[in-house]
Amino acid sequence: MPATQVDFYVLAGSDPANRLRFACRLVEKAWLKRHRVRVQFDAGGELEAFDQMLWTFSDRSFVPHRRAGAADDAPAPALPPVVIADGDDADPADGDVLVNLASVAPASPDAWARIAEIVDADGGRRNLGRERYRAYRERGLAPATHEMRGEP
Repeated sequence: MPATQVDFYVLAGSDPANRLRFACRLVEKAWLKRHRVRVQFDAGGELEAFDQMLWTFSDRSFVPHRRAGAADDAPAPALPPVVIADGDDADPADGDVLVNLASVAPASPDAWARIAEIVDADGGRRNLGRERYRAYRERGLAPATHEMRGEP
């Protein structure tokens, strides 16, 4: 299996809503390319706001998603391709792409084909992003950094 691809998207602004909006667009793009995606949050964090934003971030889009651990009436093969979670209950069926909005790197980064980290200009989030970057490097991964200058 090839090494996990880790991409850090660095936003210029520090508004948390812009960070979540960027994550919505990234998730939509992955879903449109037929990837299964897990979006990871810290417990008690921004999951609720992100859940609502997935319904409203764009007039032209809808990203089918579910919360991890939530009861779903759909049979297993028809589960929505995007899972949003704030617990450590990652399941290999959750997908091949992880959008990590949590403060720590995933315990098993090699479980994912791609990991997207979104870091904005907020000092605390920027420092936590640097720690995650180091954690990936210590695991032998080579994160790529993308400066998103056109993004708020």
